[in-house]
Amino acid sequence: MGTGFLPMSRSEVQERGWDGVDFVAVTGDAYVDHPSFGIAVISRVLESYGYRIAILSQPRWDRPTDFTRFGRPRLGFLITSGNLDSMVNAYTVSKRKRGQDLYSPGGKAGRRPDRAVVVYSRLAKRAYPDCPVLLGGLEASLRRLGHYDYWRDQVMPSILLDSGADLLIYGMGETSIVEVAQSLESGIPIGEITYVRGTVYQNPVLDREVDYLTLPPFSSVSRPTKEGKLDYARSFQTQMSNTDPYTAKTLVEPYEDGYIVQNPPAYPLDRDELDRIMGLPYQRTYPALYEAEGGVPAISEVRFSIAHNRGCFGGCNFCALTFHQGRIVTSRSRESVVEEAKGMIEQPDFKGYIHDVGGPTANFRGPACAKQASHGACAHRQCLFPQACPNLEADHRDYMELLRELRQLPGVKKVFIRSGIRFDYVLADTHSDFLRVLAAHHVSGQLKVAPEHVSPRVLYYMGKPDHAVFDRFVQKYEDVNAKLGRKQYLVPYFMSSHPGSTLKDAVLLSEYLRDCGLRPEQVQDFYPTPSTASTCMYYTGLDPRDLKPVYVPRSPHEKAMQRALIQYSDPRNYSLVLEALLRTKRWDLIGYGKNALIAPPKRQGIQMSFQDPSVQREWERYLEKHPVAVNPRKASGKKKGRYRHV
Repeated sequence: MGTGFLPMSRSEVQERGWDGVDFVAVTGDAYVDHPSFGIAVISRVLESYGYRIAILSQPRWDRPTDFTRFGRPRLGFLITSGNLDSMVNAYTVSKRKRGQDLYSPGGKAGRRPDRAVVVYSRLAKRAYPDCPVLLGGLEASLRRLGHYDYWRDQVMPSILLDSGADLLIYGMGETSIVEVAQSLESGIPIGEITYVRGTVYQNPVLDREVDYLTLPPFSSVSRPTKEGKLDYARSFQTQMSNTDPYTAKTLVEPYEDGYIVQNPPAYPLDRDELDRIMGLPYQRTYPALYEAEGGVPAISEVRFSIAHNRGCFGGCNFCALTFHQGRIVTSRSRESVVEEAKGMIEQPDFKGYIHDVGGPTANFRGPACAKQASHGACAHRQCLFPQACPNLEADHRDYMELLRELRQLPGVKKVFIRSGIRFDYVLADTHSDFLRVLAAHHVSGQLKVAPEHVSPRVLYYMGKPDHAVFDRFVQKYEDVNAKLGRKQYLVPYFMSSHPGSTLKDAVLLSEYLRDCGLRPEQVQDFYPTPSTASTCMYYTGLDPRDLKPVYVPRSPHEKAMQRALIQYSDPRNYSLVLEALLRTKRWDLIGYGKNALIAPPKRQGIQMSFQDPSVQREWERYLEKHPVAVNPRKASGKKKGRYRHV
C-alpha cells in the first residue's frame, strides 16, 4: 500500500515505479483524500487490495484528452460526479445557476459539466472504447432505473443507457467494487459480471436472471399521461420495497431493445469491516496543488468531524438515504472513533473542538431492532412513522459512552453534535438521560432539529411524526436546560411547498412561527431530486404508498407564496403574503392585533392589483369593508421564547 496522496498525474504514477494503473477514478469534485468523500473511500479500499489507482479530478469535458492522461487503465474507469448530484450542485430549486461550488478549488462554480456522470462516461468510452466503465456515487445510484428528472420535467431512462457505461454500482459500494475488480482481474469480461450484489447491468435478453420482479416497462412509466404516472408510482413503490439486502428481489425494467437488471443490494458492512475502511491511510485533506486557488471549501465541514454511523431508518419521504444507503444502521466501534479523534488532536490547526460526531442521523448507533441485524428491515412498515414501532430498541447508552470517551481525551475542549438528531427517537428512549447529556455537553448554544412542518397532512406525506411529538420534545428540552441553568435554543428547520402542502397548510405554519416568535432567515423549498418518494408524489400527483391523489404545489407563483408565508415579516414578501391570505380568506391575519401576520395596506396611494380575478374580487371586498386602514402603530408579533431567530 502506498503512502501520501494517490497519484493525479502521469509523473506521480512513474514516481511510484508503476508502469500503468489498474483503475482511473474520475470525479467531478476536487480530490480530497478524506473518508467523507466517496471517491477517496472507494480508491483507498481498492488500494488496500493491491490495486493501483490514479485520480482524475474535474477533467475537461470538451474533449477526451484528460482521459488518456494515465494511458489505458488495465481494468477500467470508475466514474462519479462527486459527493453531490451534479445538477443539485449546480442549480437551485428554481433552476438558477448557483454562484459557488464548495467541492471545487476556491469554491468556484463551473468546474464540472451538467449530468457529469453521463459526460465523463462517454468521454472515457471515446478515449478507450474497449475499456470497462463503471459508474458509482450518488448521481448514478439514484438514476439506476427509470427516474423522474426535475430539470427536464420528464421521466428519463436508466443512466446506464444514456452514459454507455458497462456496469453501475449503487449504494455505498465497497464490497461490490472489490468483487467486480477481482472478477475483472480473473479475466471475466465486464459483460459477464452480472452476479454481483449492489450492481445494475444491461442485458438484451433475460437469460441469467431467476427469482425476479418485473417492473412496468419504461415505455409505460415515461408516458406523461394519467396511466403512465400510475405505472410510475407502482414501479417506484416496488423499488422502495426492495431496498433491503435480506429481502429484496432482483428487479427487471423492460426497454424496447432489452432490459435493465438491478441485483439485490449489497449487505451492510459489519463493524469490523467499517472500522477497517475508516482506518485506511487517508491524508484527511486536499493536495497542496489546490492551495494557490484557495483550497477546497468543503473540507472545512468535515476536517474535525467524525462519522460514526451509516444508514438511516428514519424514513423521511423527501430523503434519498433509504434508496442509497439503506435502512439498516451500522456503526464503528468506539475504539475506531477514538483513534480517529486522537489523529485530529495531533493536527497543528486543531483548536480543541470536535465539530460533529454524527452521520446521516447522529443519534442512531445500530439497527432499529434485533430483527433488522439478521433478517432486514420490514418492507411495508416504517420504524418511526407514523409512530415508533413497538419493536423499536431506542437506546443511546453506547452513543453516550462514545461521546464521554471523546470528551475525556487530552486536548479536547468540547465535542459538538451538528448532524441532525431524530427527536422522536430521543423521546422513545427509556434507557438513558441522553437529552440531559446532549444539553450539558454537546450543544453550542443552539440545537438543530427538523420538524419540517406543523400540518398533519403535510407531515403525513413527508413521513414525519405528528407535530405533537415535536412539542413534547421542545418542552422536555426546555425543562432539561432549566435544570442545568443553561440558556440554549432550538433551531427548527421547515420546508415549503412539499407535496400535500396547500396554501392553507402554509398559513398554518406561519401562524406557528408567529406564536413562537421565529423569524427564519433561510427557507428550504422542496427540491424534487431523483428517487425519493416525495419526488414521485411531485411528478405523479399520487402517493406511491397507497396510490391516492396528492395535492402538489407546482406553479412558481404558489411556491413563492408558500415560501413568503414562512418569512411573512420580511417587507419584500408583503404582496405575496397578502395575496396568500386573500386566497385563503384569512382576513383575520391582516391587522395590528397580536394574531396578525401583516399590517393592513395603507389606503392612501394604493396601487395593488392581482392577475387572478377571484383574488382581485377578494381584494376589492376587503377594501370595501376596510375603507380606512391606517394605523401609525407597527404590528409586532415578535415574542420571546425557545427559538433562535435564524
